Amino acid sequence: MLLNKNTVLPAEPAAKPVQYALKALRRDFDRVFSATEAPGGRVLLNVNDTLAAEQYVLTAGADTLLLSAADDLGFVYGLFEISRRYLGVQPFWFWNDQTPEIREDVAIAAGTVVESKPYKVKYRGWFVNDETLLSHWKVERRSDLPFIMAFEALLRLGGNMVIPGTGKNGLLYRRTAADMGLIITHHHAEPLGAEMFAQAYPDLEPMYSKYPEKFRALWQAGIDAQKGMRVVWNIGFRGQGDRPFWDDDPQYDTPEKRGALISSLIKEQYDLVKANDKHAVCCTNLYGETMELYKDGFLHLPEDVIKIWADNGFGKMVSRRQGNNNPRVPALPALGDTSAHGIYYHASFYDLQAASHITALPNSAAFVAQELADVLAHGADDYWLVNCSNVKPHAMLLDLIARCWRDGTVDAGQQCIAYTAAYYGLLHRCEIAQCLADYAQFAVPYGPHKDDHAGDQFYNHVPRMLISQFIQDRTAPAEDLRWLCEQPTLAGQLQHCAAVFDKAVQSYAAYRRECEKVLAELTGRPRVLFMDSVMLQARLYDLWAQGAAFVCRALTAGLAADWQHCFYYAGCAKRLYTQAYRAMQEREHGKWVGYYANECQTDVRQSAQVCGYLMSFARTLGEGPHYYEWMREFGDPEDERRIMLILNTEPHPGDDDLWLLMEQRWGF
Repeated sequence: MLLNKNTVLPAEPAAKPVQYALKALRRDFDRVFSATEAPGGRVLLNVNDTLAAEQYVLTAGADTLLLSAADDLGFVYGLFEISRRYLGVQPFWFWNDQTPEIREDVAIAAGTVVESKPYKVKYRGWFVNDETLLSHWKVERRSDLPFIMAFEALLRLGGNMVIPGTGKNGLLYRRTAADMGLIITHHHAEPLGAEMFAQAYPDLEPMYSKYPEKFRALWQAGIDAQKGMRVVWNIGFRGQGDRPFWDDDPQYDTPEKRGALISSLIKEQYDLVKANDKHAVCCTNLYGETMELYKDGFLHLPEDVIKIWADNGFGKMVSRRQGNNNPRVPALPALGDTSAHGIYYHASFYDLQAASHITALPNSAAFVAQELADVLAHGADDYWLVNCSNVKPHAMLLDLIARCWRDGTVDAGQQCIAYTAAYYGLLHRCEIAQCLADYAQFAVPYGPHKDDHAGDQFYNHVPRMLISQFIQDRTAPAEDLRWLCEQPTLAGQLQHCAAVFDKAVQSYAAYRRECEKVLAELTGRPRVLFMDSVMLQARLYDLWAQGAAFVCRALTAGLAADWQHCFYYAGCAKRLYTQAYRAMQEREHGKWVGYYANECQTDVRQSAQVCGYLMSFARTLGEGPHYYEWMREFGDPEDERRIMLILNTEPHPGDDDLWLLMEQRWGF
């Protein structure tokens, strides 16, 4: 059996998911195979009801490749396996700019049989959450294509479920995801995928106690809007936005009252769903305060509802830190509990404190693999939803997690090498894999726990917290930094943070040197991909760590009323954060143009801007209100500085221009 440019694919069937997969396979054939006159055999589809759901069998004949499956996803997975196994097109081909080897044909020995294995996890997929890069990025002038390619990557990894976006994006791309064969599920703050009350009724208080019928109508409308789709229905009641409902309705002031209301509303939503489909699958999130209510016995659920436990945003299955509160309550079902359980797991997280959003999780692949093995050991294998965010920065971890939901256990080291070989090629796979593995090794701890490694937000949000507190009241510590250190003064907080940042400066300088050494050996597409991913992260953390350290130096100088050095060090930090954003822009090429344009959650540009605020603040205190002393000191020749006939003879320089004058004298 030969596969080549002339291979005949089946006529498009009625099922939309199979239609999409066939078109994708034809696209892969056109990318991989060169023109030839030789016949290419046929790919045939065969419905085999004896196979389990989502399973497939590939059987090669003399001039046919028969794909047998019992359902749409079985065919979809089988078609993508043809592409991966025989054409070399990997799941993240789009996200890693993979260009497969061009060839004339591929021979498959007659009698070859490939049979898929059942997945360890029943419902498995991604939440395209905090997708601020994807939502403003267009590929081929299309806003939908980034989302479509995310769904395709998920299917190629064996995923079968998705929350296709946050808020309006979730509604916008729900039908697209369903047409591609994915099961729809919902954000824990948007039960049943219904419109939020505050959006539907912006002039009313979002209180169930006042408007129960309006809430019920929204839930029913959500159910009606998803008829004809496969859905795992998320039921629950947290509140408007991602916060508890009792923040808006203070009458629920005890755990008993809160648990009773949530339990009754879950039962009501459950009954609504079952009235439409008695076989419907329902789930609910035990997230944050809801987990506490469940563990304390105040939350009662229908027996067949899948209970979803969540990690803390850093890959550890404990309750997440909320503000300064970090109880780290274990977030897994008890061993031996045979009821339905699942997890919500973060490859990407956004907490305005220390998480990673535009860079990879700073904890090791081995740590994640072990944590997920423990998840399976506790029986949480009914549902895995993974926060994939903007996909590209998290591709390697998403690949590893997919191996876990397929096989159960994964050798993280071998998986890293396999991933590297698939996308970077064989020549330098070991060196590149070492850089990928060392990313977590060079990450700096900010706390006592194994998962307390600082991500991109730590080097951006923490300096902004320090600057804001300094400008507002430098006689008091920053209240929103108590999660990081319990210090009674801002000076104490600065000392603590400076030690962490200084360590990061040393660590990431070494990591950047390691990556640059590997980069020097690379050429062609592996070099470009390395620069877009591994090298970019090394550069960003190197620049961020230096910028954060300079912020601490600036504020320390400010506490001593050394306003010139406060101004100067703040300018150094501003320059470094500006360079970090430019480093992202430099990796926008080809289809990636505009990818980082809406980088707004870690928001590196805001870090630079806040450093600019500090410069202006220091200058105001140091040479205001007339603003001539520093200009004369750093801008005038020494002989002119000794004679003061008039205050100034030229317009006052802007902060950046004044900083450049200081840099000429003080630059490192």
